Amino acid sequence: MSHELRERVRQGYARTALNVIENSSQASCCGPDCCGDAATSLLYEPSETKELPDAAVLASLGCGSPTSVAELRTGDVVLDLGSGGGIDVLLSASSLTA
Repeated sequence: MSHELRERVRQGYARTALNVIENSSQASCCGPDCCGDAATSLLYEPSETKELPDAAVLASLGCGSPTSVAELRTGDVVLDLGSGGGIDVLLSASSLTA
C-alpha cells in the first residue's frame, strides 16, 4: 500500500473517531445520515446494539452484524480487521455467551 493511500485511510478513520468524541450525538457510517443512504442504518438491529456502549456504536464502520451471516459456536475465532467502534467483536462475543 502506498504511503499516500495509507495516510488517506488513516485520516478517514481518525475523522470518524474525532467526530464521535466531539459530536457524540452524530452517527458514523452505520447511521441514517451517512453518505445519504438510509439503507446503511439497517446493518444492525436496534436490539443488537442497545446493550453496547453508545460511543462504540457511533464510531462503528462495520458492514453489518456478523451474527446475522455467521453461525458462531463456542470456540470459534473471530478476527475483526477494522478500526471502527469494535461492535462486530462485541456482538460476536455476546452471541457466544448467550
